[in-house]
Amino acid sequence: MAEQNNSSCSSHCGSCSANCPSRKSGIEKLPLGEGSSVKKVIGIVSGKGGVGKSTVCSLLASAMNKEGFHVGILDADITGPSIPKAFGLLHDGVALSEDGKSMVPETSNGGVEIISTNLLLENETDPVIWRGSMIANAVKQFWQEVEWKEIDYLFVDMPPGTGDVPLTVFQSLPIDGVIIVTSPQDLVSMIVEKAVRMAEKMNIPILGIIENMSYLLCPHCNEKINVFGESHIEELCQKEGLELLAKLPIDSQNASYMDAGAVEAIDTKESLKTAVACLKKLIQS
Repeated sequence: MAEQNNSSCSSHCGSCSANCPSRKSGIEKLPLGEGSSVKKVIGIVSGKGGVGKSTVCSLLASAMNKEGFHVGILDADITGPSIPKAFGLLHDGVALSEDGKSMVPETSNGGVEIISTNLLLENETDPVIWRGSMIANAVKQFWQEVEWKEIDYLFVDMPPGTGDVPLTVFQSLPIDGVIIVTSPQDLVSMIVEKAVRMAEKMNIPILGIIENMSYLLCPHCNEKINVFGESHIEELCQKEGLELLAKLPIDSQNASYMDAGAVEAIDTKESLKTAVACLKKLIQS
């Protein structure tokens, strides 16, 4: 039996006869809420913290939005959410749909739709002190109980590692592919391979790797300075048979934009062109 085309997937395996990977593994994906529509779900993952995963997620979402696609971000980093701040969104509560059954995501100035625990907190510095099961349930609610209307790309910003939340996302959401974010340190190569193995075990396609903080460009001579040592990302990609989607530099100006909630003002047309092309190709499949 031919595998079902993802574009026609209802995310409800119980009423489907297609022989897709999620059905083979015995995992039933959670359906979206009534009235919601998402074409492609992209997981942004990292094996460890501190590599700028949420920054890369924000940049990718902004880049695809500028390409004319309707983009959303599900901030699954429940205990360490940073997406709203990058887009300059206030933590003043989330509105409900007209029927009161769904949350309505906040919308950035550029039109990116976002849901995050930080939008629900009274103070953005309040800690979320929840056990793993509660965190996993929050992710499911952000998928099923949020009004995602006609979204072309929904980026899921996951917490680092291979714990409860990545497992919940991989098992419960119809992920079309993941992008792994890393940095040049030698230790990270081993961590990246753990993330690769997890995706493979869960039958999740890996779209490619983005190396963040790859180098610092000297403002005087334009020489690339390897702050974290020489990168071996090309060798890692060759070893794993993965595509290198981008090598992003350390840029103090971009950091200032992020801190000011103006990630959409960052020009990524050149630095993310390969990643954008990859995502465009995915939606055409």
